[in-house]
Amino acid sequence: MTEGARTQTPQRPAQAQPAPGPGLAIARWADSKPDRPAISSAHGDRTYAELDANANRLARALRRRGVVVGDQIALVCSNRPEFAEVLQAGLRSGLRVTPVNWHLSGDEVAYILSDSGAKALISDVRFAGTCTEAMAATDVGVGLAIGGSIHGFEDYEPALEAEDPSALDDPAPGSTMLYTSGTTGRPKGVFRPPGGAGAGAQATGGGPLLQALQVTLGEDVHLCTGPLYHAAPLAFSLNIPLATGATIVLMDGWDPEETLRLVQDHGVTHTHMVPTMFHRLVSLPDEVRSRYDTSSLRSVLHGAAPCPVPVKQALIEWLGPIVYEYYAATEGWGSFVDSETWQRKPGSVGQPADGQIEIRGDDGNVLPAGEVGTVYLKAPDDPATRFQYYNDPDKTARAYGGDHFTLGDMGYLDEDGHLFLTDRTADLIISGGVNIYPAEVDAVLLTHPAVGDACTIGVPNEEWGEEVKSVIELRDGVEPSEALAAELIAHCRDRLARYKCPRSVDFVDELPRHETGKLYRRLVRERYRARGDT
Repeated sequence: MTEGARTQTPQRPAQAQPAPGPGLAIARWADSKPDRPAISSAHGDRTYAELDANANRLARALRRRGVVVGDQIALVCSNRPEFAEVLQAGLRSGLRVTPVNWHLSGDEVAYILSDSGAKALISDVRFAGTCTEAMAATDVGVGLAIGGSIHGFEDYEPALEAEDPSALDDPAPGSTMLYTSGTTGRPKGVFRPPGGAGAGAQATGGGPLLQALQVTLGEDVHLCTGPLYHAAPLAFSLNIPLATGATIVLMDGWDPEETLRLVQDHGVTHTHMVPTMFHRLVSLPDEVRSRYDTSSLRSVLHGAAPCPVPVKQALIEWLGPIVYEYYAATEGWGSFVDSETWQRKPGSVGQPADGQIEIRGDDGNVLPAGEVGTVYLKAPDDPATRFQYYNDPDKTARAYGGDHFTLGDMGYLDEDGHLFLTDRTADLIISGGVNIYPAEVDAVLLTHPAVGDACTIGVPNEEWGEEVKSVIELRDGVEPSEALAAELIAHCRDRLARYKCPRSVDFVDELPRHETGKLYRRLVRERYRARGDT
């Protein structure tokens, strides 16, 4: 398969009707609508028949290389058709698939490969340097290169062309395991057994969200605006649209005017975005916005980060009451709100079902309406299907409180049961809908010989919501300077993905710490908010 080309797909025999299960929803669409476009992208297109056939080929290719049911594979890939093929192959052949953030450094990718126990790494040639570095640091035995050749990897296309495209005789349910950083230490995989419900699965199974989004089976066109390695686009812009027979238009890099062009040219009916995108869309000049026909849109879904009320109101006034917001995470599902309800309750993230969300105080007791506390979400009824943090039972135990779990968010339920978030996790920075964990940045800064102590915080940014700032206490005898600030930023960029790195550095005489050693990050953040500057 050259880039943009399609493999020759034989006609599926009429009797081939795979049993329902993970990764097999597209097989049913391949039977009923084989020529319906499944993926449209700058890197090639796939019909449902082609996508299904390639998923079967890849499943067999991995088995031939010793990757068997229960094994883990990792995927470092941009938004292109092969991403969907790898995911679907894993979900139908009993594998755990970890899509990896391609902004990460080679060392960070190597950690995920080792921690997850990955047996194979499938890499986009675009990230060849990062992935060769990661492979060299691990004992991963199988490497496949998408879109070109990578030293030490087999080429993806010939590996698939050698295999049978027909339905697997022995499909097995697979799963995904995404890595979500904690407030301390390295990121952890969010593990649940095959069939365990994640945010996207709960949304699909629950029904109300799909009904609200006006999903029409086998007819919708979904615009994927974000990177598929992220939990929300993976669920709402790939898994759910494929299960419902939608055509998915993949963006490989986001641009506001290009978004409008794609909506018009493809007749897009559904999309998922983050609030930063809303801000840039409503900031477009009127003559640009009026240039494109967006009347095909039936729903714009968003989550991942709080959305400023004026920005969301402006989007609703422009596009109509088709904007839907949800509160969820890799770990599980919380609530959603439609435009009409949100306009009555500005800032709400929805009215959860009874018992779905509890607000608890520091003593663990449920708080009454209107009182701010820690938000707890209802876990699945069957304990065997609940998520775990992979290789970290202590972190898992800390997340749960009885039949509920927390992401560490703070908020309250009003007298009508609507959820309002007052803040995200105490330490969490959310920039452009992406989570950044300051302890990870601090740990890198503390390796610099000039740094005595470090406190990384999020400060307001009109476009991105927040940006990263590091506040530094220098070692004795070291003088602050603009040159040193630039050196510390470069120090981070050499060791971390750029989006995690501080955009600015301030110096202080002393950072506030408790006598036990705990850093009062909240006090530092509040000082900047009180000053109203960055």
